[in-house]
Amino acid sequence: MAIGKWIGGVLGWVITGNVLGAMAGFFLGSLFDGSTTTSSNSYGQSGFGGGNAQAYDEGNRNSFLFSMLVLSSYIIRADGKIMHSEMEFVRDFLRRNFGEVAVSEGETILLRMFEEQKRQGDAVFKENIRQACAEMRMHMDYSTRLQLLSFLAMIAKADGTVSLEEVQAVREIGSYLQIDAVDVESILSMGYSSGRGSERARDRGSERANELSQAYKVLGISPSASNDEVKKAYRQMALKHHPDRVATLGEDVKQAAEKKFQEINNAKEVIFKARGM
Repeated sequence: MAIGKWIGGVLGWVITGNVLGAMAGFFLGSLFDGSTTTSSNSYGQSGFGGGNAQAYDEGNRNSFLFSMLVLSSYIIRADGKIMHSEMEFVRDFLRRNFGEVAVSEGETILLRMFEEQKRQGDAVFKENIRQACAEMRMHMDYSTRLQLLSFLAMIAKADGTVSLEEVQAVREIGSYLQIDAVDVESILSMGYSSGRGSERARDRGSERANELSQAYKVLGISPSASNDEVKKAYRQMALKHHPDRVATLGEDVKQAAEKKFQEINNAKEVIFKARGM
């Protein structure tokens, strides 16, 4: 079921508004279709594409990956710089999922999108991104959109520093994808509950305070929340981010969801321990 070309062509047209964009999208879609065909062959006759359900899952995976590439062009240039670490994050993701050929071609498409952003100007390009997100909303469920935004936040964090412009860009895309603001802030807070907090802490007490503060942000609640509100927030966040909801999108996506799910559980444990629950 080769739907990558269709997805690529439509989103390429939405992003650039011209034939070049549609051709670039179609080209990348063809690449993804070819890669998934190779993957299905390597898995044997019962691999991807072996049935309608499997073909549908593969189409969703293609759509997710292409959407991530489209939106990452907006995140990477949000601060006016193209950081090597952020580009390398995308390259690694393509390499693990589609092979070395996809790295080269995917990077080519990103560079073309960067050129289009400069040619169109920030305001026009932002509107095209908003339209692309509207298209994505029609074909992705909420959990998939959450995982997509999570990858964009990971790209922004890849260089170890997240600028205000990158934070704003992630929030904008979250809004365009109609992701709840609490979930957006939770995603932005993930990945900071350990390591960096320890580096900043001057003593054990401040380290614990920082860890607890981050835990509340991950669950999307205030430190003044009641115990019942903490439990409810944890249940809701765990349900939204459960790895099983994105298991069909590929191993890398599932692993990223599992890591995020574990961070949610860790946040709960930190808060429960601090409250003696």
